[in-house]
Amino acid sequence: MADRAGVGIAGDAGAVMLDALFTQSPVGLAVLDTELRVVRVNTATPAMRGMREEDVVGRRFPRSHYVVEEETAEGLVREVLDTGVPARGHILRARPPAHSGRERLYEVSVFRLNNPRGGVLGAAITVVDVTERERVRNRLGILDAVHERVGRTMDVVVTCQELAEVLVPAFADVAVVEVVDSVIRGEDPPPSPLPRGVPLRHTAFRSVVGGQPEAQSVGDVRSLPAPTPFSQALADLLPRAVALDSGLPWLATDPARVWPIHDSGAHTLLAVPLALRGTVLGLLSLYRSRSPSPYDEDDVALARDVARHTALCIDNARRYTRDHTVAATVLHRMLPLRPASHTALDAAVTARPGDGGAWYDTIALSSARTALVAGAVSGRGIHAMATMGQLRTAVRSLAALDLDPEDLLARLNDTATFLAAERASLPFPDLRHRKPGTASCAYAVYDPLSLTCTVAAAGHPAPVAVRPDGTVAHVGTTTGPQLGSTDQSPFAATRIQLPHGSVIAFPDTVGLAARLSDAESPLRTAPAYADRPLQDLCDDIQYSLTADTETDGAVLLLARTRPFPADRVATWPLDHEPTAAATARECVSGQLAAWNVGEEPASNTELIVSELVTNAVRYGSPPLELRLILDRALTCEVSDCAATAPRLRHARTTDEGGRGLFIVAQLAQAWGARYSADGKTIWTEQTLAPP
Repeated sequence: MADRAGVGIAGDAGAVMLDALFTQSPVGLAVLDTELRVVRVNTATPAMRGMREEDVVGRRFPRSHYVVEEETAEGLVREVLDTGVPARGHILRARPPAHSGRERLYEVSVFRLNNPRGGVLGAAITVVDVTERERVRNRLGILDAVHERVGRTMDVVVTCQELAEVLVPAFADVAVVEVVDSVIRGEDPPPSPLPRGVPLRHTAFRSVVGGQPEAQSVGDVRSLPAPTPFSQALADLLPRAVALDSGLPWLATDPARVWPIHDSGAHTLLAVPLALRGTVLGLLSLYRSRSPSPYDEDDVALARDVARHTALCIDNARRYTRDHTVAATVLHRMLPLRPASHTALDAAVTARPGDGGAWYDTIALSSARTALVAGAVSGRGIHAMATMGQLRTAVRSLAALDLDPEDLLARLNDTATFLAAERASLPFPDLRHRKPGTASCAYAVYDPLSLTCTVAAAGHPAPVAVRPDGTVAHVGTTTGPQLGSTDQSPFAATRIQLPHGSVIAFPDTVGLAARLSDAESPLRTAPAYADRPLQDLCDDIQYSLTADTETDGAVLLLARTRPFPADRVATWPLDHEPTAAATARECVSGQLAAWNVGEEPASNTELIVSELVTNAVRYGSPPLELRLILDRALTCEVSDCAATAPRLRHARTTDEGGRGLFIVAQLAQAWGARYSADGKTIWTEQTLAPP
């Protein structure tokens, strides 16, 4: 009896299984014949909700299941019938009557049915409503895309544009992003509720329903009328999902903002505040038109998460903009508006925007000489700017001492080391103590009378000089350690000859230095620029740079040498005799008369020369030389071969000497001493009234 029962069950297993599937399975099932007509369908089929089986049997698929993409669905089943290869997990959109025509998502799988002889009987399909699952997956995908693609730059406008590109069409058919205008400039955002009259700037617009309405032009600045869902969202910082119809009274309050989009077919608005820590950064407005489903609570929650991330990105960009603006302002105040040109040297500079600590300077020295300075401070931002200003001031102060380039860098290194130690001693919460305190600098002194340029560098690329014939002069091949570093290696100077018309460039990277030296560099065609402004050469160099040689905040200083007028220099050798002072006065008197120098400055100059020559005869060593230079000021120089320099003394009333340099200091605007391998030179400068 047991064996007969088992045989009976086995014989009826197929029918029993089929009945169980069609009556008890939670998965929608349907059997189609070869003409795609429904032969049998179970009650779990999503399209059967609220319908009887006889209402579906006999209808053709995909209309039997209210699928929207009919051609796609029919092609899917036909392909399975033709090939026998099952199709699994295809997502189709449908609008079943049970959901009042709202769109649902079905996961459909299709299998071919064959008889024992291999003939095709039809197809079996499984249908599962995965609308909620796909919506969750879609929301998570949108949120992941926002986190990945929004906020990649420190630019408020670009961040807003990235947001609009992610949300349309994945989440909205129209997206409008507005930001408080002052936030774009880096200012602090206003607190909530947003005060009336605060202007908002349209920063991004994206739509799939047509062109951009004139009222939503990117770049326009408008205040926010009230009360509207927009103003309410920025008052309590809560999103507003609103159905758009002609019966809403607030539409007339702000017609320019809503009606153009409403007329394009939008049926739902979602106004989301872009806020952070109780302050208002902007507003995100999302519209749906092609998508028939309005925004629900889950959509509002997703929009709130998207807005939080975007607000944080906008605030980061705002802070960067503020810091960059402050740093750029400090840089503008600390650097000269343009490099100063002198009688024997033209200078020009080109700088790329940035907040790095690069600086340049041209400093007038005694005897018609010019100091050219280029440097860079490690780090970025306002702290780098402050350090740069300190070092630039120190360079100017040291340059006034007539130090040789290598000696100047050694003393500047002491200053940089002190600043680095001061920064390292700051308490832990101050982030400056962790930032490097090193800097680089190249310092050159050009003498137009000897046609020499003496250069020393500290961790900075050596200048590149190109002579008028196009040959490159490698200046300062030995570069010392960076300023403020632990390396105590000495600095070395290099001296080269620079004929008139030479161009010397101060690059701030090794790559740029190599680019300026190669055969394709505009510097190699320097003669072509003999009659053109030096700034044109700066521009041509910038145009020739490739992306790998351009650096943010880079500064390139250029200088072109030119002859100093020969008739404005006079030199006399003097005998090491007591009569040298009288001879010097006679020479000076005649030369100043030839230069049409006034009586009072000429008299002062004769007295200055007399005192300097007397000191050189008494305390110096032969040979002696007197030189007058008529430049921006009248320079008097007395040179001898002694290594000792005089010092200013304040003689007592009973002293018979010691008043010489005191008298000189009273008559001259500046005076000093500089040393060379052959001895020293005492110089004075007198400012002359314009003719």
